[in-house]
Formats: sequence, structure tokens, C-alpha cells
Amino acid sequence: MVCRMFRLETEVDKARRDLLRARLRDTNTAASEVLRALRGTPDERETPLHVWAMDGADRLAAGLVGHTWATWLHVTYLWVDERHRGAGLGTHLLAEAERVASRLRGCRSARVETWDFQAPGFYRKQGYEVVCVIPDYPPGITEYTLVKRLG
Repeated sequence: MVCRMFRLETEVDKARRDLLRARLRDTNTAASEVLRALRGTPDERETPLHVWAMDGADRLAAGLVGHTWATWLHVTYLWVDERHRGAGLGTHLLAEAERVASRLRGCRSARVETWDFQAPGFYRKQGYEVVCVIPDYPPGITEYTLVKRLG
């Protein structure tokens, strides 16, 4: 049942999206502070972690964009230019991100989401394990969530 006092809208509103994100973050932060006090989880804010590889002409050859939070590395994007694929560049970027996350930021685990046409096999070779499979997301494609315990 929808209360008549509310109006539902479907428009894109970036200011409201940002407000909603901030309020959700505040709610989650308050809840995580209680959990931190009970469990001893380190106080850590989401911190960007980027690793870039440039070619000899100073062009982007590969890159990894992610962040660390609450002892986890989250790999958001990992891309290698087609000309440089198969040379181990993706492996090096991922290893560097894991090294920074574990040794410098205290992360104990890493996670990534990828589709079946992207790189689930690559991540398995790097020691990641599939923990979630969502078939037909989007239709005809399977999404995987993989995790790895860091050194």
C-alpha cells in the first residue's frame, strides 16, 4: 500500500542520487561503528586504489581501478589494451593492487565481479574462487563474483 502523501518519480536526478548515497553511507557507517566496537574491525574508509601501465609512447596500455574498504580490495575495472594482451600485464597489475592492498592497507581479501565473456578464467588462474554465479544477468550472459584471501 502506498501512502497518498508520497509521489513516485522515475526521473534521473543526480543531486538526489548523491543525497541518497550520502544518507545510506551515513547509515552504514553508524551501523559499522557498532560492529567495529563489537568485533574489532579496523576503522577504514573507502580508499581508491588505481594501478596504471603506460606504453613507450606514454599511452595507456592497461589499468586497474578499485578501492579498499574494511580489509577488502574491490577490483572494479581491469583492462588491458588488445595489443598488450597475453604478455602478463593484467597479472602484474592485479598483483600490484593486491600487494598494496595487503601490505600497505591491511586488506585480507579481494573481490571482483566479471561476466563469462570477460575474465573468470583469468581470475581463477590468479587464485580467485567463484562464490556467486548469476545466470542470465543480463540475458544470455552469466555474472561471476570471485574472491581471494590475500597473503
